[in-house]
Amino acid sequence: MTTEGTAPPVPRSGSATGPPTGEPLRARADRTSCVQGGELAFHLTGAAGAAVRVTVTEAIGEQVRLTATVHAPDWTLTVPEEWPSSLYRATFDVPLENRPTTCEAEHEVWFAVRAARPGTASRILVPIPFATWRAYTHAGQPHRGLYYAEQPYRAARVSFASPGGGPPPERWEEGLLRWLPGAGYPVDFCSGLDLHNGDELLSHYSLLVVNGHDEYWSMEMRDSVEAFARRGGNLAFFAANTAWWQMRLEDDGRTMVCHRDAVTDPMTAVDPRRTTVEWSSAPVDRPENTMTGLSFRRGAGAWGEGMAVMGKEAYTARFAGHWAFDGTGLTDGEPFARGALGYETDACALEWTDGVPRATGVDGTPGSFVVLATADLRHWREYGQGGAATMGVFRLGAGTVFNAGTINWGSVLADDPVTDRITRNVLDRLSGAAPGDGWDAAGGPDEVRALAVCESVLFGADTRGRLLCREVSGQNLPWRPVGTAPRVRALAAGREAAGGLPLELYAATEDGRLLRRAPEAGPREEEWAEVGRVPRGTTGLALCDAGLFAVTPHDDTLHHLSALAPDEPWRVLGDAGGAIALAAMNCRLWAVTAGGRLRTRLPAGPSDGPVPFADAGPPGPPADPRTALAAHAGVLFATAPGGPLLMCARPALPSG
Repeated sequence: MTTEGTAPPVPRSGSATGPPTGEPLRARADRTSCVQGGELAFHLTGAAGAAVRVTVTEAIGEQVRLTATVHAPDWTLTVPEEWPSSLYRATFDVPLENRPTTCEAEHEVWFAVRAARPGTASRILVPIPFATWRAYTHAGQPHRGLYYAEQPYRAARVSFASPGGGPPPERWEEGLLRWLPGAGYPVDFCSGLDLHNGDELLSHYSLLVVNGHDEYWSMEMRDSVEAFARRGGNLAFFAANTAWWQMRLEDDGRTMVCHRDAVTDPMTAVDPRRTTVEWSSAPVDRPENTMTGLSFRRGAGAWGEGMAVMGKEAYTARFAGHWAFDGTGLTDGEPFARGALGYETDACALEWTDGVPRATGVDGTPGSFVVLATADLRHWREYGQGGAATMGVFRLGAGTVFNAGTINWGSVLADDPVTDRITRNVLDRLSGAAPGDGWDAAGGPDEVRALAVCESVLFGADTRGRLLCREVSGQNLPWRPVGTAPRVRALAAGREAAGGLPLELYAATEDGRLLRRAPEAGPREEEWAEVGRVPRGTTGLALCDAGLFAVTPHDDTLHHLSALAPDEPWRVLGDAGGAIALAAMNCRLWAVTAGGRLRTRLPAGPSDGPVPFADAGPPGPPADPRTALAAHAGVLFATAPGGPLLMCARPALPSG
């Protein structure tokens, strides 16, 4: 819709037909966002006495929403309620004005329109990185721009209430923003500054999408976003160099402060947490990895003429069985997303096992981080900064965080079906449109048929009679043989400091023996010692509250035995609730049925009377009568011979 304003033209000095004289027209707004139906005040300087034409354009679809002739120096826009939440550009022009090429589009004002009823039209919120846009405005101009980093006369304070501050020439955010509507994703928009004390705003959404280059974050922005994730909100970073600098907002949010130096920042002596340095630097010591999973510190950058290298680089898939790659057809080791890496990338410290990477966590990356793809960009040293790029996903409280690890992700979306599919998978899963069943792949197909965790190591017994181990992790790490597992059908182990029992592995064999051994036997130790018998047909074994529990599916019975007297007879507790596999976690028994139901109950003994199993929150793993189950630190693992290792990180308790 185009609305023609009725404000009368403003007479200007000079010739009626000649160009205006004096300073060029410049414009600014009071804020970087406005709610639907709200008002946004604009202020104009320069071109005194000239009629000013304003055009307001919805910038993503390039649809003109309003044109008018306005009077300087002030004009207030009343945003119609029917304007969609989006990114807008108000362009102010004086007829015949000969604008200098160095004015950095100071006649344009960019702003976001927020939803009046947040979260009703979309569960996805996309912030516009106005802080980073402002930081790069007037780069290299003494006392005006925050750049360049080593420049002694760079500004430490810049005002949002000043002209300029639009997107940089490369438009890093534009690719994803233009892709979203065409891909069928309605989203709500806000200014990144709206995340400063943004708890209430974020509470209306399931997913926050950080896009492109969002480098400057206040402590309040980060606190709100991390709290959102810990409460169960999800984050998707199609971005890099994210949250690299801590900044402060002053003057009721109109001024951004970033000294980038603890010595010159007076806040260092008052509240070191707010010192405006890199988030990972002293005295802040709050690596951005803990929120994003990745950091530019280990990433790569190609600047200036070196930016051309971006089109040559690609990711290599490292965990093609993960849900993020569903429908892509990729296999591990295959390149994808060529052209999406740059101009800066984020990464994390990795170690490799048989070609599989794992995040070490030494740089602040959370232990639940799963590496999905990597790129070796050490050769970028000749273009700026050599390093790497990493794509991955991890848990942050009750939320899930995905990180693409590159600023330039959006640039290939329109033409690359693989990046298109990955982006859809992330948006669908994390917005709740296709949330999954709660079980994620944690390893490739294998022949493991029994599982247990002991001393924070995941053990498996396979159909070849081997005892295997690997790290307790969502990463697709290979199994390592550590011994034999003769005819072992089920494994169990106690948790730390529980019941006075040593941390040992217990095994139930197909021929009814109860075995026990140290997690990793030494060269002179017997691998397994027989300590008793198990009920005939045992397929599931668990150790909880110093008691051994076993299930026998053929008669649907749960059995109990004191682990302190393993040679005593087993006692029947009653109905096993259809269980075929057992595990113990947090003083509860967890079970999987042949039909794929996940169930739980308290580990009551014979003297406590009947305690039934109840269905847990998520469903169980795919139905298979050979399923094995293990648990550790709030996470369940399941597998069946020939199938992948699966992980459920949020096995919710029954309601009621």
